[in-house]
Amino acid sequence: MRTKKVTMQQIADQVGVSKFAVSQALSGKGGVSEETRAKIIQAALALGYRIPNPMPSNKQFKPKTDFASTNKGDRNTVIILMPNVRFQDSKSGYWGRIIAGVSSELEKLGARILMLTENNAEGLTKIINPDAILGLIGIGYIARPLLLEIRNSQIPFVLVDHEDPLIPCDAVFMNNYDAFRKLTTNLYSMGHTRMRFVGNPAYSRSFLDRWLGFRTVLEESGLVVPPADDPFMAIGDEGVHEWLETNVDLLIERNQLPSVFVCANDFFAHVMIQILQQRDLKVPEHVSVTGFDNMEEYNALSHLTTVNVPNQLMGIRAVEILHHRLEHPDRPFEKVLISGDILLRQSVRNI
Repeated sequence: MRTKKVTMQQIADQVGVSKFAVSQALSGKGGVSEETRAKIIQAALALGYRIPNPMPSNKQFKPKTDFASTNKGDRNTVIILMPNVRFQDSKSGYWGRIIAGVSSELEKLGARILMLTENNAEGLTKIINPDAILGLIGIGYIARPLLLEIRNSQIPFVLVDHEDPLIPCDAVFMNNYDAFRKLTTNLYSMGHTRMRFVGNPAYSRSFLDRWLGFRTVLEESGLVVPPADDPFMAIGDEGVHEWLETNVDLLIERNQLPSVFVCANDFFAHVMIQILQQRDLKVPEHVSVTGFDNMEEYNALSHLTTVNVPNQLMGIRAVEILHHRLEHPDRPFEKVLISGDILLRQSVRNI
């Protein structure tokens, strides 16, 4: 049983409205739009607030399609759990498109949506009512203690672009290994034999798989594989520009610039191009650069060769997998890999 009473102020804080608006919406009175009323009721149910009866009948609050066959009573809220770290939010191009795919598919299935970041999900089972939650979709890196809490709550969940070896679950990933292997093979066929990977494989499973795809091609082609202590593979979350600047300067000083910097994402590629241009090194005449993700904000500036990641499809597939999990709770866990396309643009040249 829940020992902590949920207040209207907590619901107001969750939705971002006044306590008065919450009171009006939950009592069935006017003064709030139908959209706001829906959000308030959605949050109230998910948090475990007991809504007094009678509530006004409104089809907007009822499941429309197949989720109705899997829920019990009012249990049709799905949590979207996002990381609350740099570059990972609903406004970023990469994560925003995944969230859009999840949200649009959940709306088609008539599910209520409760959006949480990792920061405000601390003590998850204390701030929500598990009996009102149909499932959870985690997007991006989520710390192990929180994943353990989710698993122990017995809420069905699917992870997008993340997995933990100690917590088996359904997951959706870009096929990072194959995509990066194809990209690196293309570079080799264009004459590039001096390649440098830019990105920390320890940062995420996606980065690790991209590094493994890159390294495999180098090994199979008899090329030099960068050592494990390569500074371009030790990038942290902070000071990215300064870190890359320092190490690019060292390569220039030693006359060891590669023919291509193969970056783990478009952000690193964009920073690398800026640094090279500031040193009067033209891309691709002097050094080629590639990225990964196909982020519009970077590609428009640099005509970047990259890999297109179907982010929205990843979100849609996560909802489909959750739906299937609810219908078949005992089936083996799945890891779905989605392919991406290599986009060859002007940031790479033949040698």
